[in-house]
Amino acid sequence: MAFFTDISKIEYEGPGSKNPLSFKHYNADEVVEGKTMREHLRFSVCYWHTFRGTGADPFGAGTLQRPWDDGTESVENAINRVRVAFEFIEKLGAPFYCFHDRDVAPEGASLAESNKNLDAVADVMLEEQQRSGVQLLWGTANLFSHPRFMHGAATSCNADVFAYAAAQVKKAMEVTHRLGGVNYVFWGGREGYMNLYNTDMKRELDHLAKFMHMAVDHARVIGFTGQFLFEPKPKEPTKHQYDFDAAACLNFLRQYDLMDHVKLNIETNHATLAGHTMMHELIYSSIQGALGSIDANTGDLLLGWDTDQFPTDIYLTAQCMLAILGQGGLAPGGVNFDAKVRRESFEPVDLFHAHIGGMDAFARGLKIAAAIRADGALAEVVKNRYRSYDEGIGSRIEAGDVSFADLEGYILEKGEAQPNESGRQEMLENLINQYV
Repeated sequence: MAFFTDISKIEYEGPGSKNPLSFKHYNADEVVEGKTMREHLRFSVCYWHTFRGTGADPFGAGTLQRPWDDGTESVENAINRVRVAFEFIEKLGAPFYCFHDRDVAPEGASLAESNKNLDAVADVMLEEQQRSGVQLLWGTANLFSHPRFMHGAATSCNADVFAYAAAQVKKAMEVTHRLGGVNYVFWGGREGYMNLYNTDMKRELDHLAKFMHMAVDHARVIGFTGQFLFEPKPKEPTKHQYDFDAAACLNFLRQYDLMDHVKLNIETNHATLAGHTMMHELIYSSIQGALGSIDANTGDLLLGWDTDQFPTDIYLTAQCMLAILGQGGLAPGGVNFDAKVRRESFEPVDLFHAHIGGMDAFARGLKIAAAIRADGALAEVVKNRYRSYDEGIGSRIEAGDVSFADLEGYILEKGEAQPNESGRQEMLENLINQYV
């Protein structure tokens, strides 16, 4: 049974097309820097916002029309939703999707029943994957919605909750492996604190590390060779989350000997909530060999929460792609649209408009970034700015051949250090504008 009968497969029609249900810039087979756009961008549709979102917010009930959903939390309805999801993803032409365990299958009265529900829905997901060719980019477990996780999951003060979370992740990993997922994500929705008066921070961080090491061990047991990903977010719903930003996550991974096993999944709206740009978080992760995947969205500069809007800012996507191309790509990660339509965009067709816009924006960002890299103008400016480290005292500093005393002697003889290099910020902003 088809659900989007009035919508054909979304095709590339070029920048001149006036058809809103077509790609103007995303041509999946177009080759950029030796790879197709499909290979570079590895687009993924998220299950939670796209197929489970209702449009509800703290001030009002859901508004979104979803005629295929009967409103129940039955396995039958969940299976029906899988068929809808794969029809949508196929028509959109995205190669991947992502899910939380509780997005795709209803929670039961017990863990055993929840696992049984997940297995029944996973049977259909596997069938749809094989039929359509759509693959699983990553799976994860929802360890934040149920009241049992009010104090966190792996960082809960209650050992039984820790054990329940471990059992839930075990099952989510096994289903992800069964479905051929190439990554598994840890997102600690409530792994943090609201008040330090009642929190043993060290103990909670130790517990989180033990939890992640158990996951690494279980991956070996089941033969899962996919990439583990850790997703930073500074706040919301907790006051302070332990995965605050890329720096906090990488410090945690190093402290607890997890760097060889886990990379980062960086989200734009989470970066801005932490007071960073997306480009900062991407480059900070990339230079340490830890950029694994991204959640592609954006926030509203006038709102202080995680609005998860679709990315349409070409400067943003060009900056993302400069970082991604700079490290040779994201595989096995990808560009996952962790984004939702606005509650006023309530018709099913709006899901297509939203994803088309995001995919076109990233396609443009890819081509812009590739053009900037091909011309080499930006790289040349950066190289020239640091040229004093290529020889003389600078090369000795980088080689570790000098001490404070050596440098003191050098400056005493030289007399003064003159700032002889302009930052050229305005010129570089103008340069980027030439490509956009």
